Amino acid sequence: MQSIDTYKFKGKKAIVRVDFNVPLNDKFEITDDTRIRAAIPTLKKVLDEGGSLIIMSHLGRPKGVTEKYSLKHIISRIEELLGVKVKFAPDCMKAGQEAETLKPGEVLLLENLRFYAEEEGKPRGLSETATDEEKKEAKAKLKESQKEFVKKLASYADCYINDAFGTAHRAHASTALIAKYFPNDKMFGYVMEGEIKAIDKVLHNPARPVTAIIGGAKVSSKIGIIEHLFDIVDNMIIGGGMVFTFEKALGGKIGNSICESDQLETARKIMEKAKEKGVRLYLSDEVIAADSFADDAHTQICPSNNIPDGWEGMDAAPATLQTWEKVIMDSKTILWNGPVGVFEFPNFAGGTKKIAEMLALATEKGVFTLVGGGDSVAAVTQMGFADKVSYVSTGGGAMLEYLEGTELPGIKAIKE
Repeated sequence: MQSIDTYKFKGKKAIVRVDFNVPLNDKFEITDDTRIRAAIPTLKKVLDEGGSLIIMSHLGRPKGVTEKYSLKHIISRIEELLGVKVKFAPDCMKAGQEAETLKPGEVLLLENLRFYAEEEGKPRGLSETATDEEKKEAKAKLKESQKEFVKKLASYADCYINDAFGTAHRAHASTALIAKYFPNDKMFGYVMEGEIKAIDKVLHNPARPVTAIIGGAKVSSKIGIIEHLFDIVDNMIIGGGMVFTFEKALGGKIGNSICESDQLETARKIMEKAKEKGVRLYLSDEVIAADSFADDAHTQICPSNNIPDGWEGMDAAPATLQTWEKVIMDSKTILWNGPVGVFEFPNFAGGTKKIAEMLALATEKGVFTLVGGGDSVAAVTQMGFADKVSYVSTGGGAMLEYLEGTELPGIKAIKE
């Protein structure tokens, strides 16, 4: 397998799949450029070695050409960060001329890949009354045009770099299918390499004890990751809204707290499995409860299995955090996925902030700490701890699937 560090880019055109799916405000200004900044080392590597760049990405979920999702809005930021003028191809299927005349050190950005149904391989414009036969026909048609789409993109370059870990779990044209056109000239970018190494460090031969902190609102969205991690971790801390599904499954009284009643049996099975595997499971002992779902609600501390009617659990309480702190500080490897309270409300962000502080302290002591999943990443970033942990994964769904043990199409395509 090729490596970005050993590949010779001099005189070559590299087509790079990045994840520039950044948030824009109503004036089309970028509100968080983290993903663009993350890809800069990969892009600079190609340019510094005497190659030229063709950058491709998606933005949002357009159902066709939409001004709101045009990548032209982010050109000036890419230029600032790269220090190079960026040419723009307003139609990624008609960029042959621009690509062909690209000189070493030059950069071409292709328009949003998802303006084409071929990128995701999902038919568009089918009426709700379409028959199974019509759907089948549309799919077959799209499959054919997708082949042309991929072939066209591949024709622009000499080598392919996938640096979009956030979409690695999708078998899309630009993340998986294009790789086969570059059997000996495909590789991961630095973002992909970093993500894979960081997650593999937790999954394979981690320093022990290993602790996973799993938060968030729903058990249903975390079943796969919890069960897969039972084969890896020594301790699992379960916080956030999902803890009340466990408490209810144990016969506790949870007041108005969020609960997935259809997951009670699942919660019981998870607790049994933890016992079987010898994993120590830590739920919240006490929570900060509120009399309404609002930042200015009245609060009280109560046991998480005895919350009065009309009250709901909103954050981890100090006694709980003390118990968790001991577990965290005794660990050698820590994975954190999901906040442990309603951190969007400043009055209920204390528990999540305390976890971030503990991880920063543990990292200082040489513990490997990996933070991943949209909300926990947002929390450590907002609270100023992103550079105080070992690794912050921007992968979202891709990271979760990888932690569940799924082979991701974007990774498989490069390794094949």
